[in-house]
Amino acid sequence: MELIAETPRLIIAKMTLDDAPFMLELLNTPNWIKYIGDRNVKTVEEAENYMKNGVLKSYRESGFGFYKLLLKEEGNKTIGTCGLVKREQLENVDIGFAMLPEYEGKGFGMESSIEIMALAKTRFKLHRIAAIVQPDNPNSIKLIEKLGLTFIKRITPFEDNDELLLYLKEL
Repeated sequence: MELIAETPRLIIAKMTLDDAPFMLELLNTPNWIKYIGDRNVKTVEEAENYMKNGVLKSYRESGFGFYKLLLKEEGNKTIGTCGLVKREQLENVDIGFAMLPEYEGKGFGMESSIEIMALAKTRFKLHRIAAIVQPDNPNSIKLIEKLGLTFIKRITPFEDNDELLLYLKEL
């Protein structure tokens, strides 16, 4: 396991194809489907392909990506993801997070995002961080604003034409 960082409750580590069963579970949670979108990933093999073309590709091409969050008090169980992604549709690298349903609303998104933003500045030398969020996702909006990001404008960056809120923060 390649450790990226540690917080009081979490270990933040790079994902590998061994995490495909976790990704399969996460991609099919109600909030992922509602707020991020149905990726139509229904098998472990499809989850592996999703990871190869997403997070693992991001590690190679950008030097960062989404990381797994391991909960120390539960024997390092993987409970969610948090990280950075450079999307061709956006000018700035954006931060994202997602938890398994039973771990939502317990502060893990905040705890991991603070650490990821610190890494964005120190390790990855980023000067600005973005976040994109569905307008009807009040919990993520609240977290993004608590992290100090400021609403900039509404955008439609992807082919699905869904309008998203764009937030930015200078690091």
